[in-house]
Amino acid sequence: MDHLLQPGHTRWPNLQALYAADRIALSDEAKANVARAHDFLQEVVASGKTVYGVNTGFGELARVRVGDDALHQLQENILRSHAAGLGDPLPPEIVRWMLLFKVCGLIRGHSGVQPQTVDRLVDFYNAGLMPVVPRQGSLGASGDLAPLSHMCLPLLGEGELMEQDGQGQWTARPAAAVLQEKGWSPIALGPKEGLALINGTQMMSALLAHSLQQMEHLWELAHGISSLSLAAFEGLDAPYHSEVHVLRQHTGQQASAARMRDWLGGAAFLRETHEWVQDPYSFRCIPQVYGAVRTAMDAGIATLEGEATAVTDNPILLPETGEVISAGNFHGEPLAVILDHLKVAASELGTMSERRIFKLLSGTRGLPPFLATDPGLDSGLMIVQYTAASIVARNKMRAMPSSVDTIDSSNGQEDHVSMGANAGLQLLAVIDGTHEILGCELLTASQALHFRPNPGLSAKQQSHLDRFRQSVPPQQGDVEQSSRMRAAKSFLQHRKD
Repeated sequence: MDHLLQPGHTRWPNLQALYAADRIALSDEAKANVARAHDFLQEVVASGKTVYGVNTGFGELARVRVGDDALHQLQENILRSHAAGLGDPLPPEIVRWMLLFKVCGLIRGHSGVQPQTVDRLVDFYNAGLMPVVPRQGSLGASGDLAPLSHMCLPLLGEGELMEQDGQGQWTARPAAAVLQEKGWSPIALGPKEGLALINGTQMMSALLAHSLQQMEHLWELAHGISSLSLAAFEGLDAPYHSEVHVLRQHTGQQASAARMRDWLGGAAFLRETHEWVQDPYSFRCIPQVYGAVRTAMDAGIATLEGEATAVTDNPILLPETGEVISAGNFHGEPLAVILDHLKVAASELGTMSERRIFKLLSGTRGLPPFLATDPGLDSGLMIVQYTAASIVARNKMRAMPSSVDTIDSSNGQEDHVSMGANAGLQLLAVIDGTHEILGCELLTASQALHFRPNPGLSAKQQSHLDRFRQSVPPQQGDVEQSSRMRAAKSFLQHRKD
């Protein structure tokens, strides 16, 4: 069954359902919106008015009027000339979000594209054909111009499309060959279409959506792993008492404390009496830190819900009032700021994790130094912490804000840019680093629990630990660690619950 795309604001769970759907289709309202805006644009063209991007050049070249006989060529030229990206291609998972969000914006009925253009983008989506989009080239100001140009070139039968085989491998082929194989003719772009396709914030929005999915997964994993570290450290559960967090009045903090209580429910080690009455902050303040991460994620979701279906090209058509307005909805600042915020949040997930690794290796609370089988002869997991610390430092550098930067482009016409695409790409890297750090913590917690004959874990903790140890069993003596660390990261990335 096709999932219908309805114009307008869409909640995060519904966006994820559309993303996961095998097929999407336009609702009747969406089709009517596209047709109405296209008809209105044709009236504007017929009137002979000078309209930016319809019968003028682009950017600083807006002062150049283009003749009516060249309007079709003008729109194809902008796709070709702006397809100037470099770097490794974006992952297909992110390009899929880009396609979805581009369609969601066009069906609002304020862009003026032909119905067949939107239909072809839907065809790509439903066929699992993802355009090859180099990751570098957007300043996040006049939209994601270069990336969206690469994404839309296959409409003309140019550029490349990726397709996944039965083994899950992606292969890129010339778009012309794919279109011929499918029996699809290249789209002949009409007035304003090229500009409508490449103006927009869809790459930044896609980076945000993909990162939010990753971070929600990481946030849950971080609580499970930290609960195992708490058990290995024979820590206390008093800091997760619900009333403590009600008094702080932050919903994210309350949610984090609740996750810790869920992971620890029924754990026998919590009923033991110890001489210590407080734990270090990396254990005691988990809800305060991870709660702040949750709050940042919620802010990201709110931003995405507004942006995913927004009209972000230029000029904007208002068929209801007969107006064509040049404005700046393509500017990526709302996304750039929240992407920078999430870089900090994702980095903090890893920063606190590395501190717990450090504590578990410190030779306190009855654990051997560095969790070595024979300390001195063996070094145990000493260098695992070194590596985690180096990744923490790298994450901190990448978490520095991109949105405070700007640079002139288009001969000064575009004199303030958001750098939101760079922020999003850095966020991907920070999230990957945090996966690595959390994998190191899980490896460390598992080894520490190996020295607790009866650790008294909760059923949920024990199940999580047992699954991990099927992939990475505890070590005896010194072993090569790199492969075990990679296996731990892979285990986390493929956990579905």
